[in-house]
This record gives sequence, structure tokens and C-alpha cells, in this order.
Amino acid sequence: MNGSKSPGLAGFGILKNTTCHTEKKISVFFSIIFMTVGILSNSLAIVILMKAYQRFRQKSKASFLLLASSLVVTDLFGHLINGAIAVFVYASDKDWIRFNQSNILCSVFGICMVFFGLCPLFLGSVMAVERCIGVTKPIFHSTKMTSKHVKMMLTMVCLFAVLIALLPILRFRAYQIQASRTWCFYKTEHVEDWEDRFYLLLFSCLGLLALAISFLCNAVTGITLLRVKFKSQQRQGRSHHFEMIIQLLAIMCVSCICWSPFLVTMARIGINESRSKETCETILFALRMATWNQILDPWVYILLRKAVLKNLYKITRGCCGVHIINLHMWELSSIKNSLKVAAISESPVSSKQINLQPLSSMGQ
Repeated sequence: MNGSKSPGLAGFGILKNTTCHTEKKISVFFSIIFMTVGILSNSLAIVILMKAYQRFRQKSKASFLLLASSLVVTDLFGHLINGAIAVFVYASDKDWIRFNQSNILCSVFGICMVFFGLCPLFLGSVMAVERCIGVTKPIFHSTKMTSKHVKMMLTMVCLFAVLIALLPILRFRAYQIQASRTWCFYKTEHVEDWEDRFYLLLFSCLGLLALAISFLCNAVTGITLLRVKFKSQQRQGRSHHFEMIIQLLAIMCVSCICWSPFLVTMARIGINESRSKETCETILFALRMATWNQILDPWVYILLRKAVLKNLYKITRGCCGVHIINLHMWELSSIKNSLKVAAISESPVSSKQINLQPLSSMGQ
């Protein structure tokens, strides 16, 4: 054990002296429950999104559904791979020295933790940007945001997340077994080297940046839709936008609530580990909150669908006896009407017609 620098023994020093203990039976039980619920939820969401993709072949909604399906598929594989490794670790009584002599399992676990952590955040921000362009620049979106371009963006996002996850391996820095002995990640204890700090800060900054982009783009999209709603007399052509922006807002809220504690904790450790008061229990709690993001994401698409929202509206209207929401907002309309309304509102000809209306009325 003298060669503590060797990859095969990376992180084993932490196993001798740990104050973070987890109950084996409870941990295995909850890991299996979380993995099963996550797999079932994401599988159901994939079926719903695939059916919606087959029904609505319009360019605008098709690109959103393709991105949403990719997000749910990523969450599904994250549950399947990370959950299976976590259950195996718990079932093996967290005896890493016995089954991780070459550090392969820890490296795979760490790579998956980083990839399946960053990739959904990146996809959420890309979805927000795509919706923002679709609402503010519908003509550009209809002509430039083709299925081919969306697939290229998905490929670039996945490759970038893979690069971030493989960066320590490429730099011959092994992933470390954490103090709870249940997962692997960047080095979070006794961080002294600048490179270890860099990995923690890179992960947290990229995650927080993705959340900030999502918030900004969703805010612009929501404000634009409300302005069009109040100014335009057209009641059709925007219902699918409202449905998608509600789903995006829900995804953003879930991501912020679930991921912020973990991202902020990693940033604090990376900035000043020597004075950081983060304990093993705090990090483990933040990690479990981040895991809930992959469980709650698919329920956004399961529950916040137009049919479900219309039924909830009818139930609420029947119980309260008041007209709360304009039902026309949720009417199904074609993307052709949406683009037509947007094109008319953006074209200079429409402004001239509006200016001529008072003159014609005066002439009459």
C-alpha cells in the first residue's frame, strides 16, 4: 500500500478513516426503489413523447419533442447505469479494495456521475434556447432549426459532456472514492492541487451556467408570449407554445431545486477546501437531491400535458365555480397558424395596414 499514487489504489486511503456511515439494508432498499421508480417514470415519459412526436410532425414542436426525448433517455440511462453500480456497491458491503483493485469500476462510476449530471443540465438549457428562438424568431426557426440541425446540437452536447467526464482520465487523474464509500467523483477531501480544484469548479460552473441560461431564455420566452397574448386578437396558434413553456419552467424549477445544493457545495470545496465546512453527510444529502432530478424530470411530461391540464382545469372550474383560465389557450392548433400570426406581426406590411385602419375609419 505504499504506492498510494498508483491508479489501482486511488482513494483507498479514505476507506480507513471515515465518519460517514450509511445503513446497508436501508441504503440498498432505497437505491433499488429509486432506480426502479426512475426507470419506470422515464420509460413512461419516453412512450408519451414518442407518441406525441408521431402525432405532431410540425417542425417547431418536433424539434422540442426530439430534445425532450433525448433528455428523458439520458435520465433513463443515468438511472440504469449509476443505479446498478450503486446497488452493487451497497450489496458488496462497500468493500472497494476487494472488487476495485484496478480502479476500473470507480473510474466508470465517476465518468457516469459527471456525464449523466451535466448532460441533462445542458439539454435543459438547449431546450430553453430552442423555445426562445421558436417564439421570438419563428421564421428563422422554421427555416433553420431543422431535424438535422437539432441532431447535430444533440451530438455536440453529448460529446462536450463526455469530454468533461473524461478530462481527469486524459490527464491521468483517477476518480476518487468518496468518504461515504458509496460513489466516485472528483477529489473532494484534502484538495490541494490546482487541477483538483479546477475539475470541481469546472463541473459546478458549467452546471450553474446551464441553469442561468435556462432561466434567462425561459424568462424571455414567457414575456414574449404574454405580450403577444395581450396585443394580438388571435386566440389560436400559440397553445402549443404555452404548453411547452410550462413544461420548460417546471424542468428549470426542478433542476434548480435539485442541483443547486450539489453544485454550490462542489464550488465551495473547489474555491476554499481548507476552510470549507461541508461534511460527508452534507455532500451525500446534496447528491441525493440531485438524484431526484432524474426522477422528477419525466413527470413533467407525464403530468403537464395538454390533456391533463385541461382535465385539471375542468375539475378546478367545477369545484371553484369561477372562470380561472382561458380555455382557448389550450386549444389544439396547427403550427401553420402560429407561424402565420407571427409572420404577420413581424412583417412591415402589417404595421402599414394597422396605420391605415384609422384613416379608413375616418373616411367612412
